Amino acid sequence: MKNVLILLFAFFSYYSAFGQNQSCVCCTEKHAEFDFWIGTWEVTGPNGNKVGNNILTKVENKCVLRENWTSATPGYTGTSNSFYNLKTKQWEQIWIDNQGASLYLKGNRKGNQMILKTDKETNAQGKTFFHQVTWSANEDGTVRQLWETYTEGADVVIAFNGLYKRKQ
Repeated sequence: MKNVLILLFAFFSYYSAFGQNQSCVCCTEKHAEFDFWIGTWEVTGPNGNKVGNNILTKVENKCVLRENWTSATPGYTGTSNSFYNLKTKQWEQIWIDNQGASLYLKGNRKGNQMILKTDKETNAQGKTFFHQVTWSANEDGTVRQLWETYTEGADVVIAFNGLYKRKQ
């Protein structure tokens, strides 16, 4: 019993010392590239009408950007987790809403924009398509989110175009 207690004490002492000296793995410039989206936002459409509210926070020791969306249309909500994947050297996002829909996006920041895309898929008509979502950090502190769907042989369809304004 005494040996077990000594082992436990040694383990917890090592773990405690290691944990206190551990630096923030996700406190890098790459992990901060999407921080312009952090905040509490009111979102409007191109016509200026409110389309929803969004709250974005950093969680999991600053490794994950968590989104909590509430639509102005009653009953529709969704959440996403965005993170910089050290292994693939790209940003990834997983979106899931309360209607069972999901979206998996990958990409990187270019200039003032975070550009994430889905993999190509084939629709019921045999045409390939993919989704691209672009977040633009504007000089006035707003953020524009533009979700476009690209389908082979068709015009680009805008699925969402929202302007994020910080709530006071």
